[in-house]
Parts: sequence; C-alpha cells; structure tokens
Amino acid sequence: MRAAQVKAFGGPEVLATVELADPVPGPGEVLIDVAHADTIYVETQVRSGRFRAYFPVEPPYVPGGGVSGTVTAVGPGVDAGWVGRRVTSFVTGSYAERVTAPVTAPSAVPDGLDLRTAAALVHDGVTAAGLLERTAVAPGDRVLILGASGGMGTLLIQLARARGARVVAAARGARKSALVRELGADAVVDVSERDWVERARDTLRELGAPGGSIPATGVAGAAGAAGAAGAAADVVLDGVGGELGLAAFPLTAEGGRFSAHGAPSGGFAAVDVAEAERRGVTLFGIEHVQFDEAEVRRLTAHVLAEAAAGRLRPVIGAQFPLTEAAAAHAAIEGRELVGKVVLGM
Repeated sequence: MRAAQVKAFGGPEVLATVELADPVPGPGEVLIDVAHADTIYVETQVRSGRFRAYFPVEPPYVPGGGVSGTVTAVGPGVDAGWVGRRVTSFVTGSYAERVTAPVTAPSAVPDGLDLRTAAALVHDGVTAAGLLERTAVAPGDRVLILGASGGMGTLLIQLARARGARVVAAARGARKSALVRELGADAVVDVSERDWVERARDTLRELGAPGGSIPATGVAGAAGAAGAAGAAADVVLDGVGGELGLAAFPLTAEGGRFSAHGAPSGGFAAVDVAEAERRGVTLFGIEHVQFDEAEVRRLTAHVLAEAAAGRLRPVIGAQFPLTEAAAAHAAIEGRELVGKVVLGM
C-alpha cells in the first residue's frame, strides 16, 4: 500500500510517498480502507521536530491520527458484521491507504453523510463539542473565539450558536472574516487590525447590553454602548496561543472561563495564573480536551449526526491526494486556507 512517511524532522519536503506492507488486523482489530485522512496543525509541528517533548516519535514514521473509510476485514474475535461499514476512527499513522484500529475505536458514519465530510470531524468535531461541554457554554453566554476561521474554529462558531451563545469570532483579513460571519457569528473582529482588542471590547459591551446585538456588517461604532454585563466575554476559546491568546485573556469576564487549547503560533498563551485566580477566571488547557474512549464515541456520534442533519457544516478549504502530503502540509503552514485540509486516497 502507499503511505506518506516523514523521513526526517524538517520542512514539508521531508514527507515522501512510500510503499509499505498492507497491515493485517490482529485480535480485536478491524482493517479500514481509508477514503480520507484528517489533518491537524499539530502534525506539522511534530514533523518539524519542535514538539518532541510532547510527541516522542522518531523518523521514519507515518503521521496522522484520524480517518474515514470502510471496514474491509476483521481480526480474530471481531464480529464479521463490521465488514462493509462506513466509519471514522482515531488511528495511528493515518496518512496511508489502509490502517488497523481496535474494534472499540470506529464510529459509524450515518447514511447520507459523505466520507470526506466525516473525516473533517474526526479530530476537530470531537474537540469542539467536548470543549464547549468542558467550558459549560450556556444560552446567553458571550463567547470569543480566536482562530475562528480554522477547522475547529468554524465548528465552534456553529456549535456555540446551537447552544444559545452569542459569538464574537476573531479572524484575520476580509475573506476569513466573511466566512465566519456566514457561519453565524454575531460579530467579527479582524485581528490584523492594530486596535482589534479595543474593537472586541466594544463588541462584547454591545452584546452584553439588554437586547444587545451587533449588525452583521461589523463592529464599528459599537463604542459607547453601556453594556450591563461589561465589556468582556463569559468564555474565551483561544485556538491560536502566543501573543494573540495572551492579548485576549484580559477580555475574559471576572468569573469567566478561558481555554488556551491551541498553539499554532508556536506556544500556548502564557496566562498569569495568579491574575486568573484573583479575577476568578477558570483556566482550561490542552489537557482538558483529552477524552476517554466512551466520551470520544459519544461526541463523535453527536457531531456526525449534526452534520448528517445539515445542522453542522465542516469547512474544507482544500483536499490533496496522499501523494501530495508535502503540499498539504505547506498549505496548512501557509495559513492562507480557511477551514480544514484533508487527504484523499
């Protein structure tokens, strides 16, 4: 079978197409013919060698951790009824034409939902739905989402709105801002503008006012609105990290929740824990979006059902063939695309 393999730590060019032996399902395992492999930004960071302290992999290795496809064989002790089922699954080494997984890992893809869309929900759908549960997003909450135009950010907007929250989406540039507005954000701030933090404050103040709402055209002119609940977010979801995430922390309301779960900037937001305690802000980190097997199955079933019903739309910015995995990583790191990048077999 063909697979994309990281030959050495480095840039996207270290990804090469190789021929590997077909995997054979062992006891308690299924074999999946991969239709699409999910990609996430952290895979590019691992490939570069920067995250070796967190991901102790050594080249050569096949990257990736999520697929959609069809079960074509089962190992000893597994019900043969699995054969032919369309599934998504967390796996090890998803950039390949075939993978094995424990029989407890796959989730059935609902009829009517295509496998490419399902693949885009493997990581980001589970994490987004679980994150909103962890941070207890509730009706009426003002939620500020950083990295709103990315694969998970676009899902967070839709899922937070479905929970009755009012969403302020932070994105970079006109094209990304237009997308998050289309997905249902109540307001948008452009983080490429120098005064984006002040604009976010004005927006949140307006949303906090009785009957507060923001025109779909933007946030300009919101300054001066007397927000009864103050110019702050009940929940800040930082999927970017670094200086941007740190700048967003003061926008968290006293007694609010701040999640520093993303680090595509190179590091998680270095929030002052003592300051958070003083203000009664509950902090969440990457460790709070690690879910056990039962939670993964429940969250996966939820987002797949929402997508099948047309209530949740993953945004897929580009699809690359497996043989162009290097180009896919270059596109992910280039930050020009919106939403997800998936690999097709």
